Amino acid sequence: MSSDASRERGASTVVERKFQCRTLLFLAYQSFGFLFGDLSLSPLYVYQSIFSGRLKPVQNEDAIFGAFSLIFWTLSIVSLLKYSVILLSVDDNGEGGIVALYSQLCRNAKFCLLPNHQASDEELSTYLKLGSSNRIPPSPLKRFIEKHKSTKKALLIFVLLGACMVICVGALMPAISVLSSIKGLEIEAKITNKSVLSRISCVLVIGLFVMQHRGSYKVAFVFPPIIILWLLTIFMIGIYNVIKWNPRVYGALSPHYIYKFFRLTGKGGWVNLGGVFLCVTGTEAMFGDLGYYRQIPLRVAFYCVIYPCLVLQYMGQAAFLSKNLSAVHISFYASIPDVLFWPVFVVSALAAVVSSQAVIASAFSTVQQCHAFECFPRVKAVHSRRWIPGQTYIPEINWILMIISLAVTVGLGDINRIGHAYGIAHLILVFVTTCLTSLAIILVWNQSLIIALAFALSFGSIEILFLSSYSLKILKGGWIPLVLSAVFMVVMYAWHYGSRKKYLFDTHNKVSTRTILALGPSLGIVRVPGMGLIYTGLATGIPASFTHFLTNLPAFYQVVVFVCVKTVPVARVRREERYLIGRIGPKSYRLYRCIVRNGYKDVCNHENYSENDFENELVMSIAEFIQLEAEGCSGKAEGSADGRMAVVRTSGKFGTRLLMSESSSFQEGNNINLPGALTVTSSKSPILKRLQAMYERESPEHITRPRIRFELQNVIYNDPRVKEELMELVEAKCTGAAYVIGHSNVKANWNSSFIKKFAIDLYSFLRKNCRAPVVGLNIPSISLIKVGMNYHV
Repeated sequence: MSSDASRERGASTVVERKFQCRTLLFLAYQSFGFLFGDLSLSPLYVYQSIFSGRLKPVQNEDAIFGAFSLIFWTLSIVSLLKYSVILLSVDDNGEGGIVALYSQLCRNAKFCLLPNHQASDEELSTYLKLGSSNRIPPSPLKRFIEKHKSTKKALLIFVLLGACMVICVGALMPAISVLSSIKGLEIEAKITNKSVLSRISCVLVIGLFVMQHRGSYKVAFVFPPIIILWLLTIFMIGIYNVIKWNPRVYGALSPHYIYKFFRLTGKGGWVNLGGVFLCVTGTEAMFGDLGYYRQIPLRVAFYCVIYPCLVLQYMGQAAFLSKNLSAVHISFYASIPDVLFWPVFVVSALAAVVSSQAVIASAFSTVQQCHAFECFPRVKAVHSRRWIPGQTYIPEINWILMIISLAVTVGLGDINRIGHAYGIAHLILVFVTTCLTSLAIILVWNQSLIIALAFALSFGSIEILFLSSYSLKILKGGWIPLVLSAVFMVVMYAWHYGSRKKYLFDTHNKVSTRTILALGPSLGIVRVPGMGLIYTGLATGIPASFTHFLTNLPAFYQVVVFVCVKTVPVARVRREERYLIGRIGPKSYRLYRCIVRNGYKDVCNHENYSENDFENELVMSIAEFIQLEAEGCSGKAEGSADGRMAVVRTSGKFGTRLLMSESSSFQEGNNINLPGALTVTSSKSPILKRLQAMYERESPEHITRPRIRFELQNVIYNDPRVKEELMELVEAKCTGAAYVIGHSNVKANWNSSFIKKFAIDLYSFLRKNCRAPVVGLNIPSISLIKVGMNYHV
């Protein structure tokens, strides 16, 4: 018997390993179409960028071999060692990128400028995965940054600089990839008119951005064959050129040829050094989009396919150019055998379209994450269950990137100038990543300062060397990412500054809980049936908008819930840990607080998640809290001025004695009950019921969604007030919920400085002209109540 059991366990282990292996290979296959397109397209324009300007007359075998040696070692050090080996391990619970590094720094030190942190946030399971840092004495650097507010601002601006460069890369990459892919028409089709090439490029760029709304799931499934075919093509062409033209090119793998290159080219070699860096553009996508895939599939794809194909292609071009020096301005297409030219041209054009997917998706993801940290205005974020989990499409950003890309394509029209802009944007992004990683080595992983300095100097010195070369190219196209990033930076920091000032104003003007509770259970107003959800940015206290509403209309609902939606510095919050529920005052007041905690990568799929779903989850969570409170086990709780707040950990269909049932034909007043349950009906008047029925007949989309029916199990409670409170909660939900949100008008004080007035005025302008909060919160307009509030900050 024991041998049979052991054989069964062994067989199940083998099956499980096969399944894991197939999953990893499938993810590696998908990553070709989504992540590595940009990096694999670099051979189209690298040599042309290196041997331009002053280096046009410097063309001999040693110079060509030296350029290849620079390309090989740059690709090996930056792409292979830094990103594939090191940075893919520096993840935030599976997520990568600039914001992920900043999130880890905020989680392990008080770097975040928005003061909405709570001790209960540190109890999240994803928060605790790096939890050993609390037992280690804080470093002097950590104490210095936490003590000085100016250093926190400088760190935030540095992070926003990296985020702006991600957006710039998303706009510049389509332009240079499309232009370089159709450059082959100059050889075979003899099209030398730049206006014709520009029009063809514009058509491809427009098509590229138009198809973004279809999402990356289909892209990642359909496009890998194109990139794989492209990689195999450049791999075979590289081998062919090495064998045919100059097998001695293998000797250029020696770094000695780098010395020969600079000895021959002198200052011109340093001026054009930025062209070498173009061979690693696109590598950042491997780290920034890490959350869509896993470390092992990306490493398998890079080690086994991407890296060897690129090395052999650059080697083949070097071998061809060593015997055909005059073809350096169009080295890739000139090195293709005549028989294969048109098939390779078609594949390169398709690969150019595919290659932009990763950088554009990174721009969308970065904008969404910055918005989660209140560093970007509200925009429409589209999600679908048919896409890759967490993948986002932002229409406004998509069209902005398309306009910039078209302007660059038409305005510059020169691959070298666009390459200068693209290289500077990507280089600054890589440098920001290096600096943030060095900080994380000290403050997150608690390593010594020596290790952090070794990492910063090893990679940062190389990047500074490339940056010094690009500094001479600012007037030749390099100014584009600097200007674009300056515009985005002003918008992003103004939004963050205005959001922080508004939050501090709310904190300063909030009403104390004691003042409200002193009014008695009725709060000195008329309590009417129903539920009022008051949205506020405050995690404690009573917002001034609530008292402002009661001052003008002294009536409110019998159940009041103060809802605070906030972002915690983790990638994702598990659904069972999302709601932090608490009570304000005695039970008879029927005042509750709900803090909804989201991670910076959490997305709400409005296609399958409506305001009714949120109301149902909220009601079930409050019911669970009431039950836990009655049983004396309120879970992980946090003491606050409002009372005790608990993380409601529910299971299944929320696992309480309050039941939910779905029925597409359910009508209020039905007498069909579940066994052993008490149905709570609505207390709406017949007139209100008829009005609601009329509204639903006029809104067909509401009819197709199943009705939710709440029923309370007929259970005997030790305290009869618990059952009474649950009955009242369900009755309020059945009657209907109203959403109360502040309609803010933010202005700067009359004695503020010019810069502050400009920032606040810009913030106010963006609030009025960007997406309204009710859109992001998915609040139905028929249930919305806006309370006007003036903010003088």
